[in-house]
Amino acid sequence: MQTRHSLALRALAVTGLLLLLAGCGGPRIDDYARTAPALDLFAWFSGQTRGHGLVQESDGTLIRRFVVDITGTVTGDTLVLDERFTYDDGETQQRVWTIRRLADGTYRGTAADVVGEAEGVVAGSALRWRYTLRVPARGREWELAFDDWMFLVDERVMINRARFSKFGIGLGEVTLSFERLGPR
Repeated sequence: MQTRHSLALRALAVTGLLLLLAGCGGPRIDDYARTAPALDLFAWFSGQTRGHGLVQESDGTLIRRFVVDITGTVTGDTLVLDERFTYDDGETQQRVWTIRRLADGTYRGTAADVVGEAEGVVAGSALRWRYTLRVPARGREWELAFDDWMFLVDERVMINRARFSKFGIGLGEVTLSFERLGPR
């Protein structure tokens, strides 16, 4: 039989656990609404951009490094990003994003290896971009959920941190530094 004291301790422990879990939700895009400089996604990616990045497992182990050259073309409320990746093992890959700016200020995007549509929101100097990507690995194709956060540093540099997971279990991260090339 449980005493009143043990029930109170159990209730306190459960409450503490719930508060801890509620605090683990991570940042929200609205947290960046007042940050500057303000990100204009289409203007920033219009023209030539180069990114240097790495892919790491969830424990920080380096999986691979890469360079990506991006050509961005804006037509009305559509941005096309032609991304050409070169990995440190010599593999090359191309991904072409078609991103639409919607009337409510959000973004939707598609690419050949993206399942369904990506969803994005900009607030201040930040972009949150979420999607499911088909990734070949170990002779199979995996569908990984990506949660990308891009932060504008200044008019020439943006940092991107993307966490990827499967069934809600974090598997790793991609970190990129983008630099705008040439005059805009």
